[in-house]
Amino acid sequence: MSARQAIGIDIGGTGIKGGVVDLDSGELVGDRLVVPTPEGGRPQDVARVTQEVLENVDSAGRAVGVCVPAVVRQGRTLSAANISAEWIGLDAEGLFQHTLGRPVRLINDADAAGLAEVRFGRGTAPPGVTLVITLGTGIGSALFIDGALVPNTELGHLKIDGEIAERRAAFSSLRREQLEWREWAGRISRYIRDIERLFSPDLIVIGGGGSAHFDHFAHHLEVSTLIRCARFHNNAGIVGAATLARS
Repeated sequence: MSARQAIGIDIGGTGIKGGVVDLDSGELVGDRLVVPTPEGGRPQDVARVTQEVLENVDSAGRAVGVCVPAVVRQGRTLSAANISAEWIGLDAEGLFQHTLGRPVRLINDADAAGLAEVRFGRGTAPPGVTLVITLGTGIGSALFIDGALVPNTELGHLKIDGEIAERRAAFSSLRREQLEWREWAGRISRYIRDIERLFSPDLIVIGGGGSAHFDHFAHHLEVSTLIRCARFHNNAGIVGAATLARS
């Protein structure tokens, strides 16, 4: 077993992904495993499936990091997005440690994606303010100041013209409303301009499922901040969670 490897597990509303991560490069060692999230997303069911994922990707007792679509404070989940409301107020870190039988570090999913990009990806070691935005079913955010994470920002919940930003500008809105790339990029631009007024970022990294289509919409963005495409796309949560596990 390499001391420079760890397990990252990314829990989402539709799928649970896991893999071994090389902590020197940020690359996955071998293939990732993806299994469906149990219907309803209840904590005990998710923990059980997470144990199955761990058993399939790791037999060497490596450290484990888990990211979840929730605000995480001192191991407790204080919100729940696309998973059961039973997560709210739960000692989720304790649940995973008990179920998996080893120490676990828990983090918000967008914060995990941000850690991956800032440490290994397109935002590596930036000075000033860096924001990682994940465009997927919703909008996640990870804010960094001189490389240090400001956790649980949840900037996808800002409002654009009276409507929650992630409802209007997430990658899911492109498909749901059958938008053209230019029209979707206009919504993202509107969202980012609000971010610029609030935080004056030096760099914005766009990740999540939408980042796989970066070349289709990036040239339509009308913003002032330097924009980069994420390196890890949908693997960022795995990489960031594993990074946390060894920190």
